[in-house]
Amino acid sequence: MKKFDRERVLLAVAGPVIALAVAFALTSIVLVASGQNPVEPYALMFEQLGFSDIQVLIINQASMYYIAALSVAIGFRMNLFNIGVDGQYQLGAMLAAIVGAHVAMPAALQVPLLLLTAVLTGAFWAGIAGVLKVTRGVSEVVATIMLNAIATSVIAYLWLPDVFGVKVGNNNTTGEMHESGWIPGLPMGAAGEIYGLVLLAVLLGIGYWVVLNRTRFGFDLRASGASQTAAAASGVDPKRMVLSAMLISGGIAGLAGLPILLGDTHTYSLNFPTGIGFLGIGIALLGRNSPVGIAFAALLWAWLDKASPELDFHGYDKEIAVIMQGLIVLSVVVSYEAVREWGLRRQQRRVGAELAAGHVLGNTNTTKEVAGR
Repeated sequence: MKKFDRERVLLAVAGPVIALAVAFALTSIVLVASGQNPVEPYALMFEQLGFSDIQVLIINQASMYYIAALSVAIGFRMNLFNIGVDGQYQLGAMLAAIVGAHVAMPAALQVPLLLLTAVLTGAFWAGIAGVLKVTRGVSEVVATIMLNAIATSVIAYLWLPDVFGVKVGNNNTTGEMHESGWIPGLPMGAAGEIYGLVLLAVLLGIGYWVVLNRTRFGFDLRASGASQTAAAASGVDPKRMVLSAMLISGGIAGLAGLPILLGDTHTYSLNFPTGIGFLGIGIALLGRNSPVGIAFAALLWAWLDKASPELDFHGYDKEIAVIMQGLIVLSVVVSYEAVREWGLRRQQRRVGAELAAGHVLGNTNTTKEVAGR
């Protein structure tokens, strides 16, 4: 491996490693300050990795986190901050649940219909922010935050009994979906089932890498994110790329809730997971927008979620995991900036050394020419 490539790998790995180390250290300090053992909680959570049922839960949860983080990463690569993933995935899941409960077709048609419903719903909701940005210059951050609030109200309306809501005790639901829309999982015996749409998360990760790194569209997207002025000078329409990025980001976000919807709950209710879109932001940051990095970050987040309940049985608060997640996000921002500055200084020193070497070599050659005369 060339020296330049080794440095790029080092810079890519240094940020996440530093962030995790700092987050673990700060969490330990919090534990010590509260008079608790700073090591035992980690040991208890690591022990959970040995149980097959916890492993299944981690993989299932990570699949949703991964899809949400990919959605956020698409925006990041375009220098866009799509905070509306939470609203996009919840609306996508709810509309898919409504269609699945009221439309009955063979599985070969039903499943694609539900996937398409979720994608189009998420893309439409994100597209509103995209249109506002390219036509009126409205910040996508502000627009997507407001759209999250509106999405909550839309969901509450759709839950009304005289619209699409079905009351089950004190729970609001959309009614059970037809079985043709259920996606069977991979049986793991007593440990449960791995969601069938875990495969969808894998395919989305592969597609994300191929599109961004092996297609003209991906190059235009990355170029526009790096510098819209330079991209426009080379013939790329930055407004079109902004709108395209938001539509794709929203479309992927719409799929984030489908692994659990089609693989487990088969209805959208008050118990449906929330907050996945916001967690996707931290996961995308920790994974540095890389499909492999995001996968490891999603598994880490899912492990913290599914292993932390064990802490309650040993006198520790499971919120320790939430504290750690927050500290990871904070540490990521700080460590990446520190690593970036360190990389720039190394690059400047290397360029300076090369220029100095070239200057010395030039003077030596001049001296030899004079002596030769």
